[in-house]
Amino acid sequence: MMKQLGYLKPLAMAVTAAALGIGLAHAQPHEDIDESQAAYQGTESAVEAESARTVRTPGAPDLSEAEFEQAKQIYFQRCAGCHGVLRNGATGKPLTTDITQERGLEYLKAFITYGSAAGMPNWGTSGELSEDEIELMAKYIMHEPPVPPEFGLPAMQETWEVMVPPEERPSEQMNDLDLANLFSVTLRDAGQIALIDGASKEIVEVLDTGYAVHISRMSASGRYLFVIGRDAKVDMIDLWMAEPAIVASIKVGLEARSVETSKFEGYEDKFAVAGTYWPPQYVIMDGETLEPLKIVSTRGMTVDTQEYHPEPRVAAIVASHQHPEFIVNVKETGKVQLVNYEDLDALSTVEIDTSRFLHDGGWDSTGRYFLTAANESNQIVVIDAQERELEAIVDVGKIPHPGRGANFVDPEFGPVWATSHLGDNTIQLIGTDPEGHPDQAWQVVRTLEGQGGGSLFIKTHPESDNLYVDTPLNPGEAISQSVAVYDINDLEAGFEVLPIAEWADLGEGPKRVVQPEYNHAGNEVWFSVWNTMDETSALVVVNDETRELEAVIKDERLVTPTGKFNVYNTQHDVY
Repeated sequence: MMKQLGYLKPLAMAVTAAALGIGLAHAQPHEDIDESQAAYQGTESAVEAESARTVRTPGAPDLSEAEFEQAKQIYFQRCAGCHGVLRNGATGKPLTTDITQERGLEYLKAFITYGSAAGMPNWGTSGELSEDEIELMAKYIMHEPPVPPEFGLPAMQETWEVMVPPEERPSEQMNDLDLANLFSVTLRDAGQIALIDGASKEIVEVLDTGYAVHISRMSASGRYLFVIGRDAKVDMIDLWMAEPAIVASIKVGLEARSVETSKFEGYEDKFAVAGTYWPPQYVIMDGETLEPLKIVSTRGMTVDTQEYHPEPRVAAIVASHQHPEFIVNVKETGKVQLVNYEDLDALSTVEIDTSRFLHDGGWDSTGRYFLTAANESNQIVVIDAQERELEAIVDVGKIPHPGRGANFVDPEFGPVWATSHLGDNTIQLIGTDPEGHPDQAWQVVRTLEGQGGGSLFIKTHPESDNLYVDTPLNPGEAISQSVAVYDINDLEAGFEVLPIAEWADLGEGPKRVVQPEYNHAGNEVWFSVWNTMDETSALVVVNDETRELEAVIKDERLVTPTGKFNVYNTQHDVY
C-alpha cells in the first residue's frame, strides 16, 4: 500500500494529479491485475485472513474486533503480495509501525486514496475502496501485523492426495494429442487451467486447480505438467492419459509462486520442488506422487546489511542441467541457493550472495548460465551453474522483469540475453558468450527504446527473427493493449506496434495484452488478451513471419486467461 518517506513522490503531486484527472502509472483497479503483476501491485494474497492472530498496538487508533478482522481480510487480499505478510516490504516499501504511526492517519488516508506514479494503486479514486474502508486500512496498518501460522509436514500431509497411483497410470500415451504443441493456459480468476491444442486451437480439457495459477512447468520426460496457484496448491497432470487429468495434488503453504522438476540426467521426473511466499520455505517432493520429502526454511540474513529477515520469500526455481540441483531464488535476502538433491537426508546446498529482491529469470542459450532479475535493485544476477558460483551482477534499467528472458544472436555483439523493464521503456541486451565474445560478456551491449514502461515479458524463439515485448502495466490504454516487435537482424530500425487487443475485437474492458508465447515450431506467437471476469477475454495468435493475425480463440470457458506455456518449449527451456 504505502511507500516509505524518501522514496515517494510528494503527496501533493499525487493529489493534484488525481484532481486534474491525470493517470497515475500502475494505478489500476485490483480486478484488472493478472497473476504476473501480483508481485508488483497490491493484489490478492492466498493467505487466509482467518488464520492470523488479532493484535492491538500502543500508539494506533482503537479498532473493534470486527473492524480488525475486516481490515485484515482486505490487507491479505490487496496488499500482502507487494508489501509482505509481515509488512517488511519487498517490491512495495515497508509498512512497519514506526513508519505508519509517524506518518499519521490523515497522510495514510490521502496516500491510499490517490496512490502514486511510483506504483501505488489509487484505491480511493479508482472506486476500489470506499472512504470508510480507506480510513479503516489507514488505522489497521498503524497496528502490529498479525502473523499467520506456519505450514509444516503434518499440514502438508493432510492436503496430499494421489488420485491415480503411478502403477495405475498408462505405460504409454493413450491419446492422439501432439503434446509438443499443447499449451497450458492459466484461467486466473476461475482457478483453472485450459489445455489447448496448438494446431486446431481447440480446448482439450479445462481442469480445476489452485487459485490464480502462477506458472506451469513440465517434467523432464514431457509427460507430467505441474502447476502451482497463488494459494500454494500444486497439481500434477498426466498428459498420457486418454483424457489428461490431475493425478496428484498437495498444498505446500499458504501463498506461493514457483514449482519445478528435476532434469539432470539420471534424475528425470524423480523429484519436484515448490517454493512458497508464506511460510518462507521450499519443499522437495516425490516426482510421481508429490509426497512431501524435505522442507527447508529460507529465513536468514540479508546480503547487504546482514540483518535477520523473517519473511524471505522463494521466487523463481529452475532445474540445473549441470548438476543434480535446483537453483532457488530467495527474494528478500538476495541469496541464490544451489540445492543438491542426490541425498535428501544429507542435503548439500551452495548459497551464493548476490543482490536483494531476486525474482524471475532464465537460462542463457547454452543452459550453463542462469540470469535472474534482482528487480528492486535494478540488476541482473548471473549464476554459473557448472562452476556453482556467481559469474556477474549487471546494472540494468528500472525494475527488470524478463520472465525467462530472450536468447538470440545480436548481429554485432553475438549471443545475448534480453530483459525488458517495469519501471522504464528500455529493453537491454546482455552479452552471454565469454569465450567467443569476451569483451561483451556480462555487460549491457545494446539498449533499445520500447513503446513504454510496464513490461512483464519479452520473448523470441530459435526459429524466429522477431523479438516481442509486452507492456500490460503501462497506464496508457493503447500501449497496454498492444505489443512491440523488433527485427533481430535490424534492431536499430525500431519497433512495429501490433494492435493485439483490437484484433481480438472484444468490446468493453481493460483488455491488457500479456505474455507472448511461441508454438513448438516457432512460427506462431500466442498472446493473452486479459479482461475482467464479467467481460470477454481471448487468445490472439499471430503469424510470426508476416506479423499478421492468424487466429482469435474465443470461448466462454476462457475466463481471465493470462500465462501460457507451450509443452515443448517449457520442457526444453526454449526462450
